[in-house]
Amino acid sequence: MSAVLFTGFPGFLGSALLPRTLRRDPEARAVALVQERWLGRAREALAEIERGDPAIAGRTDLVVGDITTPGLGLDDVVRDRLLDEPLEIFHLAAVYDLSVAADVAWRVNVDGTRHVVALARAAADGAGLRRLQYVSTCYVSGRYDGLFFEDDLELGQPFSNHYDHTKHEAERVVAKARDAGLPVTIYRPSVVVGDSTTGRTQKFDGPYYVLQLLLRQRGTALMPLPRGADRVAFNLVPSDFVVDGIAALAGHDAALGRTVALAQPDPPTVVEMSEAFARQAGRRLRAVPMPTGLAAFGIDHVPGVGRLFKVPSSTLEYLTHPTLYDTTATTALLVEVGVRCPTFAEHVGPMVEFFRANPDVGSAAMV
Repeated sequence: MSAVLFTGFPGFLGSALLPRTLRRDPEARAVALVQERWLGRAREALAEIERGDPAIAGRTDLVVGDITTPGLGLDDVVRDRLLDEPLEIFHLAAVYDLSVAADVAWRVNVDGTRHVVALARAAADGAGLRRLQYVSTCYVSGRYDGLFFEDDLELGQPFSNHYDHTKHEAERVVAKARDAGLPVTIYRPSVVVGDSTTGRTQKFDGPYYVLQLLLRQRGTALMPLPRGADRVAFNLVPSDFVVDGIAALAGHDAALGRTVALAQPDPPTVVEMSEAFARQAGRRLRAVPMPTGLAAFGIDHVPGVGRLFKVPSSTLEYLTHPTLYDTTATTALLVEVGVRCPTFAEHVGPMVEFFRANPDVGSAAMV
């Protein structure tokens, strides 16, 4: 027997990866660490998962805990049970919010990761750690100007928000443990959007703000874009690609010790993305050049501008993001497990249609 610990359940990744992990290892039992305020939602999510896959029913325990607390808030009985068997850990919990306050971001993203790594070390010293599967982000690159490789991390890059900065610091914690011998795989998704076939997503943020501004206009849609937006890549990937990639590589020996860039190998520019949205929405795009700083100031400080655009100023930095992500090694690794990243042209249609058909989906993520 073995145990699999998930943080971040019942978020999108945890809900998708938990059943696939149990199917991969028929002898494993899952423990999902859940914040008390999300316990009701976690029960509903687990019930839905088990209805859809009765073969894994009864193999998951929901345990109240908190990654910001040393020991993850686990009581001794649960901790001992986890450490009595070979343990695999999926650390998925994080604050996914570009406008997050510094203290919250550091407590959840950095301190929380330290506490998970401490448990992983205890497992390695006990019955054994099978692997720590850690979900980071491509944006540990900060605003590095140039090509960022899978193994890059410390390049003196500046950061424009606390989310990117704290995810960078959290990955440093994991990378240090890996370099000291802990079995680890690090996954770096870029901007995650809806499923490539259905367009389904739990939240509308990031590029969806551009889409909503287009759809609120008729005929010719005016789109304020930074100068040079025709040269800036916007890297977005569908959610099923991220899930498929992590699920396949989590059990793949060649991924052990690797950092995996789950990013689009051939991303559109900001203008190309906006033009594709406009075509799918039946609009004609007219880009209006506007300095990012001026747009951000207007959104934050000029009465009525924020309500008009409905775009958080923190999002604008990604329309001038200077980093390109090399995925050569990752693509070769994914070929070994039969996973391919759909092109933006392949999934933009479902993305737009789901957005139009589901106006009640919000922009907030679980934290």
